[in-house]
Amino acid sequence: MDLEILYQDPYVAVAVKPAGVLSEPDGKGGGMPERLAAQLGSEIFTVHRLDRAVGGVMLFSRDRAVTGRLTAAVAERKLRKEYLAALTGVPEEPEGVLEDLLFRDAAKNKSYVVKRPRKGVRDARLRYRLLQTVPDGDGALSLVQVQLETGRTHQIRVQFASRKLPLLGDGRYGSRDRRCEVALFSRAVGFDHPVTGQALCLSARPPKEFPWNLFDEQLYDLT
Repeated sequence: MDLEILYQDPYVAVAVKPAGVLSEPDGKGGGMPERLAAQLGSEIFTVHRLDRAVGGVMLFSRDRAVTGRLTAAVAERKLRKEYLAALTGVPEEPEGVLEDLLFRDAAKNKSYVVKRPRKGVRDARLRYRLLQTVPDGDGALSLVQVQLETGRTHQIRVQFASRKLPLLGDGRYGSRDRRCEVALFSRAVGFDHPVTGQALCLSARPPKEFPWNLFDEQLYDLT
């Protein structure tokens, strides 16, 4: 099945990564760069990543000469990323900023919120806004809009889980619900074009399946 391509020119491509697909080459033709290369007929280079279980909008380079510019923009936090997440529970505040220190255990591929700076600890910051809450059995699920200000491994997942709001289906970070995989979707990516300088923002809606179909569809329009 062809990938959904939101934007393409000789230098960049923006496409929707299906959940379960690697952001990088998998050596078997099934990673996003390989699939995009086959579809577009050009080399494709990954400049940022989504967890394998997470779907949504991603930016790719189509030109070796601009790949470095794009990766530098990511490192300098100039790539604007917005996500949708379905949380187990309801945040105390309808909107806010989460700031933590995160330590990543590479051997376990897991991140932890810690209290003190030390080697390997990095700051993490995001903004969220509660969009809708729906009943779910004896509890509730919350749809939140998330804007990343830093890009740490599993950042959204671990920051909410540390506040007893694990993402639905995220067993690695405390969810006991197995009705879906990690309920996180990259809704939009904004960036300045590496050649023309044009400001671009590309967005997509999550798939019409659980848990996204529990919430009002109009909430998925970019605002």
